[in-house]
Amino acid sequence: MANLPKIRRGQTGRPVPVGDSGDGRARPDVQRLESHGLTWLNIEAPTEIETAWLAEHHEFHPLDLEDVLSRRRQRAKIDEYAEYLFIVLHFPRFDKRTGRLQAAELNVFVAEDLVITLPNEPLKPLSALWSRCERSEDAREQYMSKGSGYLLYEIVDTMYDYCFPILDKIGFKLDSIEDELFEGESEDLVRDISNIKQEIINYRKIVKPQRSTLRLLERSNQRYAPQDLEIYFDDIVDKSERIWDLLENYKEVAEALEATNETVITHRLNDILRYLTIMSAILLPMTLIASIYGMNVEVLPFSEDGALSLVAPLLLMVVVAAGLILWFRHKRWL
Repeated sequence: MANLPKIRRGQTGRPVPVGDSGDGRARPDVQRLESHGLTWLNIEAPTEIETAWLAEHHEFHPLDLEDVLSRRRQRAKIDEYAEYLFIVLHFPRFDKRTGRLQAAELNVFVAEDLVITLPNEPLKPLSALWSRCERSEDAREQYMSKGSGYLLYEIVDTMYDYCFPILDKIGFKLDSIEDELFEGESEDLVRDISNIKQEIINYRKIVKPQRSTLRLLERSNQRYAPQDLEIYFDDIVDKSERIWDLLENYKEVAEALEATNETVITHRLNDILRYLTIMSAILLPMTLIASIYGMNVEVLPFSEDGALSLVAPLLLMVVVAAGLILWFRHKRWL
């Protein structure tokens, strides 16, 4: 790999601006930190300007730079070369515009004394880690004094720590749906259950492909890490497995809530149909009696007895209705 570019340097451990000037070319947006012999470059949402700068100053494979620039989501992977690693990982990010979880891609180049992070969009945990190192000498001592492998571990570990609050929100939503399930708003919960299932599906699509990649990272990164760092990457693998286990659990809970909600809706619909059927059964003989007495004939009982011609059919209807109600209660249909 080519040497790092000769750039004006500030005090050790302080951020140094990177870019070309004076030749009419656009300045690449590259953030730079140096401490304890380690250089950390951070390039958010890289464009052709930044990838051209990388190609000019480092001997990275053109296909890796093409992956960095691509707007299509790359699969999670680790490409090993003689002098560096190229890593692609994905992490969940809540998109406020769509209201759904989306996959944010993080590309990383790791060499002996160099780490380059290239998120395809700003990532809060990564930006927060960068800001801590930028402001504090103690943070640079903590994160950048043990080599590029340890800094890579801290970056990936920070990103995975950010995954758990999103999982907590999903769990809280499931608890809320469970509490509202029997409060008479089952029809409204159909949309909420559908949304939470979509979030779980999106999360699973992000996490599942890179479970094997993390295990490979544990082995591939050993040449840039102290011997005792292996247990730290084991911890990242454990976090990934815990996330997957939680997603599996949430998936089962969401499916159970959906089945329970459908059962509740069906039960209430059956109750409505039962009452409508009973009302129809009670009204049917009344309608029959009224129809008979509405016939233009003179042989019906009480048809020519004045007031009885109205009262008698009504009393008959009441008696029939009362008899049907008593019979339904005897049958435990009411």
